[in-house]
Amino acid sequence: MISPKTVSCVCTAFAVLSFPPVMPRHCIGLATLVAVSILVPAAAFGQEADASAGPSDAPSSPWLLVPIVSSNPKIGTSGGVMAAFVKKFDPDSRVSLIGLMYQYTSTESSIGSAFARLSFGADLHRIVGIAAFGRINNDYQDYLGTGQPLQTQDDLRAVAGRYLYRVGGDWFLGAHGTATNYQVFGVDPEDDLVLETLGMRGFSSAGLGAVIMHDSRDNDDMPVRGWYMNVNNLAYREAFGGSDSYDAYRADFKAFIRHGGRHVLAIRQFNWITHDAPAIAQSTVVLRGYKLGQYLAPYVSSLEAEERLSFGRRWGATMFAGVAALYGATATPLARSNFPTVGAGLQFIVKPDKHMLANLEYAQGIEDNHGIYLKFGYGW
Repeated sequence: MISPKTVSCVCTAFAVLSFPPVMPRHCIGLATLVAVSILVPAAAFGQEADASAGPSDAPSSPWLLVPIVSSNPKIGTSGGVMAAFVKKFDPDSRVSLIGLMYQYTSTESSIGSAFARLSFGADLHRIVGIAAFGRINNDYQDYLGTGQPLQTQDDLRAVAGRYLYRVGGDWFLGAHGTATNYQVFGVDPEDDLVLETLGMRGFSSAGLGAVIMHDSRDNDDMPVRGWYMNVNNLAYREAFGGSDSYDAYRADFKAFIRHGGRHVLAIRQFNWITHDAPAIAQSTVVLRGYKLGQYLAPYVSSLEAEERLSFGRRWGATMFAGVAALYGATATPLARSNFPTVGAGLQFIVKPDKHMLANLEYAQGIEDNHGIYLKFGYGW
């Protein structure tokens, strides 16, 4: 069982890599995520800065160091750092990133990862890779809506990779794969009994799949125009070394519309479908303000809109709203199927010449679901 903290930390790295959810998990299917985030924004792979940035934007250092913080009443507080080396291999390729990330949480959990996102050969080739490991302590007051308190300790090891080839214009074809192995133990016999009753035990998964992507954004990290589509599948099989055989399908659509000078309206529609997946690896709500993996179902669809305001070369702000819908038969009945979110944020552009920004956001969901996040890049 992957914890919300686990997925939160690993998802941060995947966000930097724009990797779709691929690992099994209890929180977003870390195996399905290590599978959305993917979910997300690769805040370090933009192209050259806008001409309006001005001649004062001299090339910045190739080294990047960014703090990472999140706070949520349901999963506590985590803090850490991401360090990376930034390089552009040729004039027509995107900026590449190779780095390390570490996070420590208020439950004395720790997660580490090494990652790379590469673009080369005039952007004909794009490669993403990540390896993650960690020790996670969880303290649930209401596990999966059962009303049962639960304490667990999880050990995590995960690896994932993706290769894309530009087949023409803005279209890419490729493949990706993921493998995750983790164990979960109750802190005391009562916790073990709860895990056994719910069928939540250690989990291993390994999957391979195909990817179709369209990307006409003017850059990856601070796009002002264009649209993005990523449709992919992952076939998890016991023959690959996993403990279960099941399938996951994802379709992610994003559009960016420039208006009022430098402001941008961003829209995202996301779908995640699982087939024959164990409860621990089903789809989950991936909106800001929610604990990944708290609400699980075979299918999820979400729609988000975000207004990105620009206040000059260095500062910006966001206002966003969205809703996710879970559907399909669930292992534990859900009290509701729709999950709205609203929020706002403030951004500081760390490296204008490479479109890299630090992002502080607050998101409010239903009931006691809310969170404060300091991270690298936009929410998606």
